[in-house]
Amino acid sequence: MINSIEVHGLCKSYGDFALQNVDLTLPAGSIMGLIGENGAGKTTTIKCILNLIARDKGEITLMGYDNIRQERLAKADVGVVLDECFFHDPLRPQDIGTILKPVFSTWDEACFHHYLDQFALPARKPIKGFSRGMKMKLSLAAALAHHPKLLILDEATAGLDPVVRDEILEEFLSFIQQEDHAVLLSSHITSDLEKVADYITYLHQGQVVLSDSKDSILEHYGRVGCTAQQLSEVEPGDLLRVRRGTFGCEGLTCNRGRFQRKYPHLMVEPTSLEDIMLFVGKGEDL
Repeated sequence: MINSIEVHGLCKSYGDFALQNVDLTLPAGSIMGLIGENGAGKTTTIKCILNLIARDKGEITLMGYDNIRQERLAKADVGVVLDECFFHDPLRPQDIGTILKPVFSTWDEACFHHYLDQFALPARKPIKGFSRGMKMKLSLAAALAHHPKLLILDEATAGLDPVVRDEILEEFLSFIQQEDHAVLLSSHITSDLEKVADYITYLHQGQVVLSDSKDSILEHYGRVGCTAQQLSEVEPGDLLRVRRGTFGCEGLTCNRGRFQRKYPHLMVEPTSLEDIMLFVGKGEDL
């Protein structure tokens, strides 16, 4: 089956910031979480994938179509939800179909109203009276109403309460039950991604530092707690990053089992995506 997204050697420079040789592959039937600190390049990557900004070099395909040479075909089956709702405040949800029907040949008004009902969104209420959660659910309803095969979301769940986030995450899981569907979800909320993502790509300072299946990452990466003396006895290369503190040290390993066998006197614990980000972002080399 054709991958939903393939990005190879993506580069984009803004002078003081640059994406450098970004590679990622999103297989159909799966969810990829795109993580990274503010300014790491997540939004720039998504804009390049959608061909909203010109890249310096690299190749990008959506559902097998080149996103520049075959842009219309590449975008035909893509639904997009950004971090802000771009429907004008005076509009009502029932007006959205009138606007978007000419844009999408596959627009399904009945499907759109199904999602309005499912998300408990009042069709006749002006959008200016909607909460952030309601606006995000409206954007998602509009993105789903033309039956896309790929959803791309940039911080769409940021600032939402846990109940609304859980409702939206459940919709993503339902969406990928069809094997040719996929979701690319940029988010700072790593706990959400640990619930639903199949793959994780971690961007740091414009570079991919980690891209693998979520289960493999959580299975193999580990956090090591030790004293400064014990840390000095660890060979270079056995820890990816370390953090030194007043009351002890800790390190990040990418092979928990191997490290434990080599250093049986040191405690190695499972780690989270958030811990990995903290080690990479705030840690140092051994």
